[in-house]
Amino acid sequence: MSSILVVDDEKNMRLVLAAMLRREGHTVLTAADGIEAQDIIRKNDVTVVVSDLKMPRLDGFGLLEWVADEDPSLPVIIITAHGTIANAVEAVKKGAFDYITKPFDQEDLKNVIGKAVSTKKLTDHELVIPLDDMGRREIIGTSAPMRKLYETIRTVAPTTATVLVKGETGTGKELVARAIHDGSPRRDNPFIKINCAAIPENLLESELFGYEKGAFTGATHKKIGRFEKAHGGTIFLDEIGDLPRDMQAKLLRVIQDQEFERVGGLRTVKVDVRIVAASNRDLRKDVSDGTFREDLYYRINVVPMELPPLRERKDDISPLVSFFLGKFNRKLGRSVESIDREVIDCFAKYQWPGNIRELENLLERLVLLVQGDRIRLEDLPDEILLCREADNGKKPVGESWNFKEILREKTESMEREMIENILRACEGNVTRAARRLGLSRKALQLKMIKYGLRK
Repeated sequence: MSSILVVDDEKNMRLVLAAMLRREGHTVLTAADGIEAQDIIRKNDVTVVVSDLKMPRLDGFGLLEWVADEDPSLPVIIITAHGTIANAVEAVKKGAFDYITKPFDQEDLKNVIGKAVSTKKLTDHELVIPLDDMGRREIIGTSAPMRKLYETIRTVAPTTATVLVKGETGTGKELVARAIHDGSPRRDNPFIKINCAAIPENLLESELFGYEKGAFTGATHKKIGRFEKAHGGTIFLDEIGDLPRDMQAKLLRVIQDQEFERVGGLRTVKVDVRIVAASNRDLRKDVSDGTFREDLYYRINVVPMELPPLRERKDDISPLVSFFLGKFNRKLGRSVESIDREVIDCFAKYQWPGNIRELENLLERLVLLVQGDRIRLEDLPDEILLCREADNGKKPVGESWNFKEILREKTESMEREMIENILRACEGNVTRAARRLGLSRKALQLKMIKYGLRK
């Protein structure tokens, strides 16, 4: 049986929520503010916290921060009024499991709490995507931006939070969406992708939601839409910024209520889908220009993830090249075994406007056409070779890359050793170790995952 803690300064709201949750078979605890909630959490085995934002003494934000430090695995669901949705979105960014707006639909709240309970019951092992698994998903790189990305994926994947992946074309947004799906409890259910820019506007609604037989001329049978096919799984809405305004309103309803009607149908279809959206546009600017709905933007921007362009993660070029070299040797039946260091240096100076996709296409062409078993400088196209001119007295790119690698490895080695020693001195107590290191408990746990120091 799950134990739900309801935190709200309004007595009537506590009574209503407690009665509803007890009917669902949960044990219910109640608190009038964050201070009282802290005391209950310390003394009881709480499965999920459902908290209002505005409360006396300690509000929802304060309680959320405290839970994040004391027990990051404890899901916190925020309940807020429509006028403070932006605050609720901010709360999710700070670690809240999800949020519900007042007045809320009881079924919506039950669904969110059910997902939170399921997430809480997963083991720590199931909640973590091993670093090696990123490589199997073709997400390659050990640079600082990529390590930050891995940690965000690990944190976000087990939840139901809607994710907005932002980044230039060719940075690997779909790979990140797949990694989030594969690291979630929905991993065995469908992953459905939709390129919103590639489907004609007059077909978009029927593709998303399906249609009934006879809905229009040529509709000779019922068609199941992408959202229905994704039931229980994840739907990836690529280039969501290209959705027409009328479709944005319909999508907003699906995200909020998890229900829709097929084209030409009267029956409401209920679904359970997780939304991962992506865009290479500045959606905030589109909101200002009036081409993208502000309420939809808030709904999909619950957890924003920014993918760095390749020019900002030059340290990853060498491992990416090695990965693509092996991939295309297998695919094309070739045996190009090496690539000259001068080529890697040249790649590091190039700006890669097409990002990883451009690098991948170039490597496929080189593996296919190169004479011999290695790629040399003269094999490169002119636009890449133009970047070879002197850097106005700067150190060669290769030397700079080596220095940064050595510095990063030494720093991480020292950090790992320090954390290991403190954990040993604290007999494995993460809370005490975090306090001695001057870190939050959650930050220390993430570093323990990074360095393989978990039990």
